[in-house]
Amino acid sequence: MTSTPVGLVAAVLCVWATSAVAQSARPATNAPPRRSNAPLVSPELLSEGGVTFRFRASKATEVKVAGQFGAETALSKDDQGLWTATIPNVAPGIYEYRFLVDGLSVIDPQNSMVKPQRWPGVSILHVPANPPAPWDLQDIPHGTIHEHTYRSQALDRWRRVVVYTPPGVAKLGRLPVLYLSHGYSDNEATWVVHGKAHWILDALIAQKKAVPMIVVMPDGHAIPPGASGFEDYGPANSAALAKELLMDVLPLVESQYRVATQPKSRAFAGLSMGGHHALTLALNHHDTFQWIGAFSSAPPPTNTVAAGLAKATEVNRHLRLFWVACGTKDFLYQRNGEFHSLLTERGIRHDYIETEGDHSWPVWRRYLVEFTPKLFR
Repeated sequence: MTSTPVGLVAAVLCVWATSAVAQSARPATNAPPRRSNAPLVSPELLSEGGVTFRFRASKATEVKVAGQFGAETALSKDDQGLWTATIPNVAPGIYEYRFLVDGLSVIDPQNSMVKPQRWPGVSILHVPANPPAPWDLQDIPHGTIHEHTYRSQALDRWRRVVVYTPPGVAKLGRLPVLYLSHGYSDNEATWVVHGKAHWILDALIAQKKAVPMIVVMPDGHAIPPGASGFEDYGPANSAALAKELLMDVLPLVESQYRVATQPKSRAFAGLSMGGHHALTLALNHHDTFQWIGAFSSAPPPTNTVAAGLAKATEVNRHLRLFWVACGTKDFLYQRNGEFHSLLTERGIRHDYIETEGDHSWPVWRRYLVEFTPKLFR
């Protein structure tokens, strides 16, 4: 057997290692571009008031961002497949937005804030105001959000309700209750996650503009939506919800929380489909809920509230506040005006307010800010 000098082996190994390192350092001609290790942030609020959106889709040919803050905006793609766009001067507010990726609507995968809906489809952009708006997070005492899952006797299935209790609730004695309902596409979590009802109540109570109250946010879909249109679904759903409120929700709240149980200490308000509930309760259950707020409502058919329409004296005696509001650009504006005329014709006292705005959450947050201080005075 022949032997190889140790020095020659070392030299060969050194040359091989140097060559291997050089080969590994040389980029492959067909290798994909290296991605940055920096975390992908979207949306990013910029100090000068703009907002940057980012979306990674290397094979997409077109990406746009569409939101309530302005017109659709195209994103630009870099060599790493990252799409970016900056929207300048976004006004403070809470907005819904989505990406359009080659025509397909998708939420922002980098943003954990998604609007709660029966069919989730939009992300949430929150641009705080300075000074803070009532729906912005502030350095003030805050209430608590509770969730209850219960077996509905009226509906014979499990249901969920969200409850807000104000700061210092243990020291406040028995409190009045506002029952607050969402719209058709939303669910019982939407008034908190997207509507910021809890922050609005915190701010109004801290400023002594509203009395401390408990807010109960039920699932407004007592009947799951089906193939029928709202003209059929709406009245049946409101009737079922009213039954559940009386049989299940009120007893649950009044057994779990220190609340006043007289009708004068109960309010009900809602938006869109929730406004349909509110108008129905105002005319059919005015002896149970004596403060009513109807925001951008889908008015009920007259035959479903005929008893209340025929008893104006009784309705007027029970209702301490009947507040109806709608934006002039809302697709339900004409129908709200017609319902206002009907109430006036039947002699039912109510406040009818027309405002700027369309059928959207920026309008309904403002309505809650305006309506809540009127309660339980």
